[in-house]
Amino acid sequence: MPVLYNIGYLATCRDEGEQKDVHPIRNAALAWKNSTIEWVGLENNLPEQYKRWDQIDADKCLVIPGLIDCHTHLAFGGWRSDEFAMRMEGKSYLEIANAGGGILSTVKATREANESELINRCEYFLDAMTRLGITTIEAKSGYGLDTANEIKILQTYRHLNKSQPIEIVSTFLGAHTFPPEYRDDHPAYIDQIMEEMIPEVAGKQLAEFCDIFVEESAFRVGEARTIFEAAKKQGLRPKLHADQLSDGGGAALAADVGAISADHLEHISDDGIGAMIKSGVIAVSLPIATLYLNQPPMPARKLIEAGVPVAVATDFNPGSAPSYHLPMAMMLACTMQRMTPAEVLKGATIYAARAINRQNDRGSLEPGKRADFAVIDAEDVNEWMYHFREQTCVSTWIKGRFIYGHSLI
Repeated sequence: MPVLYNIGYLATCRDEGEQKDVHPIRNAALAWKNSTIEWVGLENNLPEQYKRWDQIDADKCLVIPGLIDCHTHLAFGGWRSDEFAMRMEGKSYLEIANAGGGILSTVKATREANESELINRCEYFLDAMTRLGITTIEAKSGYGLDTANEIKILQTYRHLNKSQPIEIVSTFLGAHTFPPEYRDDHPAYIDQIMEEMIPEVAGKQLAEFCDIFVEESAFRVGEARTIFEAAKKQGLRPKLHADQLSDGGGAALAADVGAISADHLEHISDDGIGAMIKSGVIAVSLPIATLYLNQPPMPARKLIEAGVPVAVATDFNPGSAPSYHLPMAMMLACTMQRMTPAEVLKGATIYAARAINRQNDRGSLEPGKRADFAVIDAEDVNEWMYHFREQTCVSTWIKGRFIYGHSLI
């Protein structure tokens, strides 16, 4: 039963208020019992009963809720560094895909990898994430594009949830693109998704969400709507890759189908923003992908000022966002999208929790929630985002357990 004291700046990140409101407490303390937060407040107001608990010195550091990466493609085979060079030579995302690269090149490598190989690779990524203060992630399938390989990826996530401390919230993304064997028969693949993949995923309880890449080069709005209807009947809640490369009506579709989030949104229309306001869909910004694809950034300021909550995630994948560094994504959201550091922090904590339906037990530092938090070597959130550097995470705690740390703690 420990108490973290001598906290210089504690960002509680409660859900109420505007996106900029992280509800900070200076000179704070945090007490937890087992996996649950018991008390948060000014150190001078620490109740007598907690003063007898084990004391841990935060050395005036910044303390934040455990970071939540609410959009990753964690399990995949191979890399695509050749495409990085092609993009620097001026090739577009669609040109690379049409030349045999893109998602389908990763599908080939992922199909060739067995579950054990995927697990070992993911464990390496997840260990590195704990060193950044990340405590929960969402992870998608989508690099199998047939029933056996989609199940293989989702079973990898189930195994990882038992073998390491970061919780993985799984999403089925069978509708990522059309596999080569169905290149000329899109309706047959859509039938396979609805009649075979979704029932098996739901029956084995391997995912909570169904995601679809809605784009002219992937799945059209009408196709996606049909798939989502089948997914919702099986208890899978919709998510969308929406309006990334063009305004394809993805944001409006997200609102229509009751999606929990719409992600990317670099080309969202005013009508799409209006639809999201009315429906309560979370917008998920993925600025690493924006950077790598040299895209105009998501209009985060317009979304925030309209009242749409904006979460921030990495989109970690081998093609368009080959980095799991969520603090870097947060810094890019500041510099590329003109979000304030406080807005970005709320986007990577409580709003990210909302994007994966975990807001009731994490994403903020409040009594009754999980003791998931990170200690950061910075005076406050502004300094952390402004003075971007490696190894700013001093320690990471998940369910009240010390997972990672070095000399400051």
